[in-house]
Amino acid sequence: MQNLNKSRILFVDDEPEILRSLERITKKLDAVILTASSGQDALDIINECPVDVIVSDFNMPSMDGNQLLEQVAKISPETVRMVLTGHGDMEMIVNLINNGHIWGFLQKPWDNFDLIIKLKQALQLQQVLAERTLMRRTIDQYQKYHKSNFEGFIGDSVAMQFVYSCIEQSAPSNASVFITGPSGAGKEVAAQAIHRLSKKKNGPFIALNCAAIPSELMESEIFGHIKGAFSGAVSNRDGAASLANGGSLFLDEIGEMDIGLQAKLLRFIQTGCFQKVGSGKEEKVDIRFISATNREPQIAIAENKLREDLFYRLNVISIDLPPLNERDNDILTLAEHFLSHFSEIEGKVFAGFSSGAEALIKSYSWPGNVRQLQNIIHSSTVMSEGPLISEKIIAQQLGKQSKQAEPVFNSQKESVIPSITPNNQNNKAHQVNHLPSPIITLAEVEKQTIEQAIDLCQDNIVKAASELGVSPSTLYRKIQQWQTSPAE
Repeated sequence: MQNLNKSRILFVDDEPEILRSLERITKKLDAVILTASSGQDALDIINECPVDVIVSDFNMPSMDGNQLLEQVAKISPETVRMVLTGHGDMEMIVNLINNGHIWGFLQKPWDNFDLIIKLKQALQLQQVLAERTLMRRTIDQYQKYHKSNFEGFIGDSVAMQFVYSCIEQSAPSNASVFITGPSGAGKEVAAQAIHRLSKKKNGPFIALNCAAIPSELMESEIFGHIKGAFSGAVSNRDGAASLANGGSLFLDEIGEMDIGLQAKLLRFIQTGCFQKVGSGKEEKVDIRFISATNREPQIAIAENKLREDLFYRLNVISIDLPPLNERDNDILTLAEHFLSHFSEIEGKVFAGFSSGAEALIKSYSWPGNVRQLQNIIHSSTVMSEGPLISEKIIAQQLGKQSKQAEPVFNSQKESVIPSITPNNQNNKAHQVNHLPSPIITLAEVEKQTIEQAIDLCQDNIVKAASELGVSPSTLYRKIQQWQTSPAE
C-alpha cells in the first residue's frame, strides 16, 4: 500500500530498461516512484491520483512527451513537469522552458547526482506551488463567504458570517423562513435580504408588524375587506395578502397575533387561498412567507401565544440572529458606519470617535442591539460639534435612554407621585395632608408610567407592554392618542 503522505514521482518512457534504471537510482528518495511505458498509461495514473513530479521521455510513439505534458498541465497544474531528452531536441526544450510549458529537463545519458539534485529541487518547487494554490483557494473561499457588507447588514463577525450563509442558502427556495432574535437585531433586514436574493425578487416585499396593529384590525390588514364589512369600511381595501402576490410577505412579531386569527392564517399558508373580510369570494395568491419573533418560540407555544401547527408550518427554514454583544468587533464597525451616515444627514464632519468613546462603545452591553446603537450614534452626532465623538457624549446619550422618569415636584419641591414601588402605604397620610396644586390627573399618571416603561425597555414597546401586563396594541393606541391629541 502506497504512503499517501509521501511525494509521488512518475517516470514515463517507452524503454523498460530506462525505467528500471531510474527506479533503482531514485529508490533512496523519500518519495513514491511510479513508472509508465506510454503517455496514456501516465494519464491513467494521474487521473487516479495526481503526482508531484512527472519526468517524461520527449520522443515516444503515439503520444510524445510534449503532448503528454500539455494534458498534464490541464488536469494537474500543480504537477512539476520535466522531460528526458537527447542532444537533438535542446532548442525545442529551451523554448518549452521559456514559455512555461515545462520546468526543466534531464539530458540522456544523465548524471546520477545531477538527477537526484534536480528531482529534489522539483519536489521543493511542487511544495511551494501546492501551498500557493492552497492559499489562493483559501482566499477565494474567504472572499466568497466572508463578507463585511451583505444585503444591508454591516459586520464580518463569525456569528454574522453564519447568518449570511444561511440567508444565501435559503433565499432561492420557496420554503417559509422563520427568523428569531432579540428586538433590534435586524430581523426585517434579514427578511428583505432573503427576498432580494429569492426567485420572487421582482415581486413586492410587504412587511406587517403584528405587534403594532390592534387585534380587531389585524384580519383586515392581512386579508383586506370589502365596503361595508364593518363600521368604518367605506370602500374596498386590499390587504397584505393581495399586495404581496408574486412576492414575499413578512410577518414580524408573529407571536403577538391573536391566537384565533392564527388559525385563519394557517389555512391561508397551507392553501394560498383567503377571503377578504365581509366577502364570500375566495382569492388565491402566490406568496413566499417570512416570519419573525423576538420571543422564544417554544415558550410562546407553551403560553398559548403561538399555535404549534402554525409555527411548524412557518419554520421550514430557521435563521437565528445574534444579539449585538455577541458580534465581536462588529459593534465598532457599525458605530463608524452610523457615524458616517448620520454625519452626512446632519451636515457635519467628524473624524471618528475618541479612544474613550470607542472603549465605551465596545464594552457596553447594548440590550437594544443594533437599533439602540443606531439611535445612540444618531443622537451623539446631533449633540456633538466634533471633530471627535467623545466618551462624555456617548455616556450622556446612554444615560438619557436608561434613566428612570424624574419625579414631578410642586413649588414646595414635594413629590406629587411616590416612587413606583410595590408598597407605599407609609406615605399615604403624608400625601393626603400635603396635596399639591394642581393635582395631576390619572391620565397623566398613566402617561408617565407608560413612558417610563418604554424608556427603561430602550424603546422596545413589545417588551414594555409585557412588563406592564398589557398588550402591545394597547400601548400603540395610547401613543397614537397622545400624538393626535396632545395635552394642553
